[in-house]
Amino acid sequence: MATVPATARVVVIGAGIVGNSLVHHLARLGWRDIVQIDKGPLPNPGGSTGHASNFIFPVDHSRELTDLTLDSMRQYKELGVFTESGGYEVARTEERMEELRRRMSSAKAWGIDAELVTPDHVVARIPFLDKDQILGAFWTPSVGVVDSLRAGTLMREAAQQAGALTTVPNVEVVGMDVERGRIKRVRTDKGDIEAEYVVIACGVWSPKLARMAGAAIPLTPAVHQMISVGPIPQLAERPGEISFPIVRDMDTFCYERQHGADMEVGSYAHRPILYDPEDIPTIEQAKLSPTELPFTADDFDPQLEQALELMPDALGADGAEIRYAINGLLSLTPDGAPILGETPEVKGLWSAAAVWVKEGPGVGRAVAEWMTQGWSEIDLAHSDIARFYPHQRTRQHVRARTSESFNKTYGIVHPAEQWASDRGKRLAPMHAATSAAGAVYFETAGWERPHWYASNEVLLGEYGDRVVPREHEWDSRWWSPIINAEHLAMRERAGIVDLTAFAIFDVVGPGALASVQHIVVAQADVPEGRLIYTPVLDPNGGFRSDLTIMRLAHDHFRVVTGAAHGMADLKWFRDNLADRAAVVDVTSAFTTIGLWGPKARDILGRLTDDDISNAGFPFFTCRPIQLGSVSVLASRISYVGELGWELYVPMEQGARVWDLLHEAGEPDGAVPVGIGVYGTTGRIEKGYRAYGFELDAERTIVEAGMARPRVKDADFIGRARYLEQREAGPRSVLCTLTVDDHISAGGQRRYMLGGEPIRTRDGGPLTDGNGRHPYVTTAGSAPSLGKHLLMAYLPPDEAYVGNQLAVSYMEQLYPVTVAAADATPLFDPDNARMRS
Repeated sequence: MATVPATARVVVIGAGIVGNSLVHHLARLGWRDIVQIDKGPLPNPGGSTGHASNFIFPVDHSRELTDLTLDSMRQYKELGVFTESGGYEVARTEERMEELRRRMSSAKAWGIDAELVTPDHVVARIPFLDKDQILGAFWTPSVGVVDSLRAGTLMREAAQQAGALTTVPNVEVVGMDVERGRIKRVRTDKGDIEAEYVVIACGVWSPKLARMAGAAIPLTPAVHQMISVGPIPQLAERPGEISFPIVRDMDTFCYERQHGADMEVGSYAHRPILYDPEDIPTIEQAKLSPTELPFTADDFDPQLEQALELMPDALGADGAEIRYAINGLLSLTPDGAPILGETPEVKGLWSAAAVWVKEGPGVGRAVAEWMTQGWSEIDLAHSDIARFYPHQRTRQHVRARTSESFNKTYGIVHPAEQWASDRGKRLAPMHAATSAAGAVYFETAGWERPHWYASNEVLLGEYGDRVVPREHEWDSRWWSPIINAEHLAMRERAGIVDLTAFAIFDVVGPGALASVQHIVVAQADVPEGRLIYTPVLDPNGGFRSDLTIMRLAHDHFRVVTGAAHGMADLKWFRDNLADRAAVVDVTSAFTTIGLWGPKARDILGRLTDDDISNAGFPFFTCRPIQLGSVSVLASRISYVGELGWELYVPMEQGARVWDLLHEAGEPDGAVPVGIGVYGTTGRIEKGYRAYGFELDAERTIVEAGMARPRVKDADFIGRARYLEQREAGPRSVLCTLTVDDHISAGGQRRYMLGGEPIRTRDGGPLTDGNGRHPYVTTAGSAPSLGKHLLMAYLPPDEAYVGNQLAVSYMEQLYPVTVAAADATPLFDPDNARMRS
């Protein structure tokens, strides 16, 4: 039996599927001196891997999670532990059938074989299912089950055989030491280990261990109920563990999965039952394992009745009884995504948490790549632990959001759906004024952002048919035609936008220029008072971010970035600083107000004596101006393609400036404008790319059509790969497409929301040079053009203006035409409006 060594290059805490996958891939990538510990015995240390039902459905609406799942399936098959059974997701309601049609869009977009089938198709393969209970189903032939314990053992043994790994079970972590902000030591009940890196990969216990180092992994253990009923004659007749397809009874939030002669029934329909990691029983206290808690039958009874409705002859067979029942623990996070990456609080301390069996090996490979080379083949931006703001790491927030999300595991979740819990945490100084104007708030990173204003409903009559309402409830859910009316008012006169949700941080000190120059693609050595719009790349030349920077002094740069990715950007800058430089988060010091439209200069001119003429205040410059008695930093830039400014106002003066702008704008008919315009209609008319939509680590500057004539001489992160990409040319091309006919087979006008596959005009698949199928990255109204626009990466030979293709939406084809095959805007292509 191995003993705890005194030193290691990396300590991996956890021997479930994630920890085992990670040590395997670290060893494969050349790491040595890896130590893996777990407080439980091997091969089943008592975590979620040991009790999970271990089936995999590959289709998810998230490309990131789908890619991790597909990679995991590939690895499981290579290890010989994957049994393909096929799987059905059945619908009992027409609303669910519509969701399954949307699921088909995702399957086609990600290149996964699937089809919508009739009840007869289901009972042909599962004769003991009552077809009268369902309307149809989503059939995925590649669904299967895995032996995750065997997979983990094989991976762990491969690392050991390579001479890279020492694994020590039955070791309890009792503390961690941090020195000068970096992990130094793991303390255990069997001895201490000094390490350069530590990875917490222990599922539901992860928050407890992170707190030992002063870090946060914001997840909660939550109960998922499961029973096993048997023996069932129809199952006992077949050899092996599984021979019938797995069923997800989506409308009851349950699944039924054969396991030999038994049928496992699991539920996500019961009340949320959350635990604190400290309250999980020890191995000695647990009757089965620490994550298999006593079953609470009252919670499960309604789901058992529904399962009996679906499979009466099997689950109700003579002699069949509940032979195993648990409240099994799994990890839930506030936003439903895994928690991966180096913790913001402690250098060298990494998280590989909140990962399910279906994603385990894929996550192990991706995190190992990230630790080794600074990037992973699969973009992990939505799972990056750095995404969380301080309030999102609190126990109250985690419990509130996970309590709300648990029952959405099999729920129908709209792409724009908003959280109801733990709202109102970050309010702009003009919140009272925007509320009085009837703002409908969407939340971003805790900020309440006005998406549109009820006070602008009067504009619907003014603009009439140009507003283009949406007939179908799904298309218009979390949307309003007022957005389009606000857009037209801004284009014709002026709009005032609450942009408080920006994340803002300053890079200061003698090394400020060297830091920014090293981090960003654009030339940072510009005169004071100049703006920089720039991509930020990872070492592989993929997008790490996309943001603006103002040079305020020779040693002072102000970075402005989107709220959703603000904390990750902050960490990236801090991690890559040159000597004698510092990063200061000033988000809470400033509110930002946007003023745009042909009347913007007139409105601002009523409040200031400063020269704001085109000559006196050129485009892409910034400087302080006086608005009455308030000094603001004005930045002449536009994300909506109109003349105007972003105004950075001291937070305590924000409400006053908001009121001043509205008073000054009243003679010109200025209106408050929501993020529905700023984030979608305004930017899509201009073809502006957005990080997290068009831009991610798997896309390049060349493919996005953002390459500049020359590359700066100064070195920057990703420069070498970027130069190679410029030489090689694009494997896909970002295009803007118009929808030519919206009429569905049912006679309604339908409007795509994003994520839909782009096909040939007759419905055939397309594949780009990256092996991906094109899909819509952004969809939105273009009220100025009277069109609905889509953005999508197309194969280079399909990326030409006038090319006629189709978009598949809810299993119907709609004709589309390529309108732009580069970054040329469809609206005001010469950019005359914002430069005037």
